[in-house]
Amino acid sequence: MQVAPQITFRGLDSTPRIEEALRKRLERLERFHGRITSCHVVVEAPHQRSHKGQIYHVHIDIKVPGGDIFVGREPEENRAHEDVLIAIRDSFNAAERRLEDTSRRKNGHLVKPVPVKLQGKVVRLVADEGFGFIGAADGREFFFRRESLVSDDLWSGIGVGTQVRFTEHTGEKGPYASAVAPA
Repeated sequence: MQVAPQITFRGLDSTPRIEEALRKRLERLERFHGRITSCHVVVEAPHQRSHKGQIYHVHIDIKVPGGDIFVGREPEENRAHEDVLIAIRDSFNAAERRLEDTSRRKNGHLVKPVPVKLQGKVVRLVADEGFGFIGAADGREFFFRRESLVSDDLWSGIGVGTQVRFTEHTGEKGPYASAVAPA
């Protein structure tokens, strides 16, 4: 983290056990997402209003490039959070999920595979209807339309036996080619 994490306790005192749990979870967050700029954790024990155990709240504010992540702002009461360590675990698990979602959204273009350009030759052409078939080196055939060419000017220069490059796709009726260009 670019800034040391801040930990605030409200309504309870820090203990070595709680400090250790928070330290481990903060280290894990940093390994999980290396671009965290700052993190503020608030561990809170609300006022005693009932005779049952206190329900601890753990709020985490994380700053990353391109956005902020807030965890623990939900108003519902979870009886499992009568144990402060479980409240810490649940909040940090939620923070990890949100960091993962943020990373996926931000880097989605890097996750998508880059289309591979294949080579083949035109094996059939129905010029008057504006479509044809390309035979690839592996024996498969790919349907293509006139609109699949990288330029309209190329249609008149394409004929049976023309070597082409293209991008492979799978459609409802089988494989088809796009971005078709002479090789």
